[in-house]
Amino acid sequence: MLYSQTPAAEKRRLFRERLATGELLRFPGAFNPLSARLIERKGFEGVYISGAVLSADLGLPDIGLTTLTEVAGRGQQIARMTELPAIIDADTGFGEPMNVARTIQTLEDAGLAGTHIEDQINPKRCGHLDGKAVVDQDTAIKRIRAAVDARRDRNFLIMARTDIAAVDGLGAAVDRAKALVDAGADAIFPEAMRSLEEFAAIRAAVDVPLLANMTEFGKSELFTAQQLADVGMNIVIWPVSLLRIAMGAAGRALDELTDAGTLTRLLPEMQHRADLYDLIDYEDYNHFDTSVFNFEIAR
Repeated sequence: MLYSQTPAAEKRRLFRERLATGELLRFPGAFNPLSARLIERKGFEGVYISGAVLSADLGLPDIGLTTLTEVAGRGQQIARMTELPAIIDADTGFGEPMNVARTIQTLEDAGLAGTHIEDQINPKRCGHLDGKAVVDQDTAIKRIRAAVDARRDRNFLIMARTDIAAVDGLGAAVDRAKALVDAGADAIFPEAMRSLEEFAAIRAAVDVPLLANMTEFGKSELFTAQQLADVGMNIVIWPVSLLRIAMGAAGRALDELTDAGTLTRLLPEMQHRADLYDLIDYEDYNHFDTSVFNFEIAR
């Protein structure tokens, strides 16, 4: 009932232990707290919170318009509703190295298990669009060092995302990944890899966990979890998939209302009321109410 029963620090500890096993951990993207509960119910290992989803939720493009307050607030709402660890997208850290430091402590306080900081310039662009630009290596390193120095819980995962492959090629991505690990990054997120061979090249270059982004309609082929595990990936995210599916279904429902004036035909596609109540632990709330309000009004 209410929120997660596992304290944030314990979620982080358990997450880091499991990440150290080398197995591939699956982190579908939650677009709200309820979808995070569903991800947990379906047996996945973690929850991802995408900056693109948070932007879209506000009706904004993913170009760095969201603020730390907005991202941390939504992250807290999602993370506290599941026993799973949640990793959140912190874009470029919301400013200069001191801002990055504040970002890390704010996300720790929000109950997240980790975050990634990228090496794009501000304002950033979606990682799978053309026309990206990245900062120089010194600036990228300063961001990660600030993040690592600022964290208070050593189990809070500091991941460095690099977008440089799309700008300067795979060799530059390998070099940048090595430099970011040397700067203290716990894990690397090589964005917009085009093939399993490119993922494998990053894997051969660094000895830290690696994240694969399986976003639809982007630069990367949509590999299976097993294919990614076979080349040594440790985390796979589907950042916007559930939002895309939900919005596609919503669009079809609105078309059906326009055409038929009723949604009767789409009832089999809907989450049943009973399933929703089960997901939100409705019965537990009823029991709690009954145990508290068990008095009778005197006549």
